[in-house]
Amino acid sequence: MTNTSNITATLPDLREMDPVFAQMATASLRFAGAVPELSDREKVLLRLTADVCQQCLGLPFAMHVQGGLRVGVSTGDIRALLRFISYDSGYHAALAAFERLTELEAALGLSTEEVVLLPDALVATGPGVAPSPMPESARAILAELDPHFAEYFDLQSRMRSTTGPGTLAIRERAFVTMSIDMHYQTLGDTFRIHTQRALNSGATLDDVRAVLRFNAQFGATRAWQSWRAFHAHAADAGWIDPEVTTRG
Repeated sequence: MTNTSNITATLPDLREMDPVFAQMATASLRFAGAVPELSDREKVLLRLTADVCQQCLGLPFAMHVQGGLRVGVSTGDIRALLRFISYDSGYHAALAAFERLTELEAALGLSTEEVVLLPDALVATGPGVAPSPMPESARAILAELDPHFAEYFDLQSRMRSTTGPGTLAIRERAFVTMSIDMHYQTLGDTFRIHTQRALNSGATLDDVRAVLRFNAQFGATRAWQSWRAFHAHAADAGWIDPEVTTRG
């Protein structure tokens, strides 16, 4: 496997573009990125998710890919991320990111890692297909909206049901989907489901809050609305810090 820790390509200096903006960006990114609850890998995944959702695939994407390489996030990991978020970001947005990533791999002299194709049962539709791992409560909501749409979501869930090496951890999946909700402001059912998934994976409320805090750098007003939605969902669902329960 290629050692990616020292691979870099020349990137423009923000200070040469605009020194005042460089000051503002550095201070903002440093503050938002200082949350201790998220790992370096999780922060890389969230930066790249923001790039795809907002289609910032030029300098920001290149910076975040190279930053990921420096902390051990390979382009194979990034490809796994792009596959996973494609159903929420839209396949067209993910395709543009794959195109850009392929360009960066060529510029950095990286080889594409071999992958194993999904079994036919996971990409098939119609009678007799593999069951969907989607929670029945979520599927009931979708079926009420439209049966065809529910089947589409069944397909998406099957294709993303694989776990283990080369895939994202459940906690990472939850944080990424929470972030997509923030970028697209889909702060109702999906934001609540994705936040609950994070909590079910072992994340604490402080870990979940860290996702919101970290994402402020990608749009403060979107984060503002996301915080309002989070507090409303927390009150309705009874998400309470353990120490608060203990004190009560």
